[in-house]
Amino acid sequence: MRPAARSCTAGPAELDEEAVLLAAFAAGDHSAAAVLTERLTPRAYGLALRLTGDGAEAEDITQEAMVRLWRMAPDWEPGTARVSTWVYRVVTNLCLDHKRRRRGRDGSLDEAPEPADEAQSVADRMQDAARGAALQWALDQLPDRQRLAVVLRHLQDLPNPRIAEVMEISVEAVESLTARGKRSLTRLLADRKGELGYEDD
Repeated sequence: MRPAARSCTAGPAELDEEAVLLAAFAAGDHSAAAVLTERLTPRAYGLALRLTGDGAEAEDITQEAMVRLWRMAPDWEPGTARVSTWVYRVVTNLCLDHKRRRRGRDGSLDEAPEPADEAQSVADRMQDAARGAALQWALDQLPDRQRLAVVLRHLQDLPNPRIAEVMEISVEAVESLTARGKRSLTRLLADRKGELGYEDD
């Protein structure tokens, strides 16, 4: 999979740093791979987790995406897309493949629990886990493209131009998808505000 030649909103320094690290790995510098792995893996896993709702599957998808990155490193073409954008695309495609394999299975509130914060009380941790599970359930109800746009914008904090680059669509299409996705999430969760502790919101 080769990145499409598109404009990128990242600053030149940040874009070059990712490409330089990848080129260094391709030249045999494994410490560069460690730096790039530390930078990209949490974001790739976070995306995979929200798109699949399955922690073990998200780990497998993240590992596969990184393996593919290392394999294509010698063929990377500088000046095209950002390395992280390429990884997001691979993760997205792997997640869609995962969903096709498991089509027909309903989302479960037991999937994708949020990590516990040891400073929280047991009640607070349970409330946060319930909210995270409810969000995952609601995300699972969205069409694939809406879910991806919402996750990238509101959970991965990517700007719309970067999302457009990842999804290979226009910025206007991204805005439409995220707006529709947010409306759908609001509707899906409207009847559960009290249960989730949002009755005063």
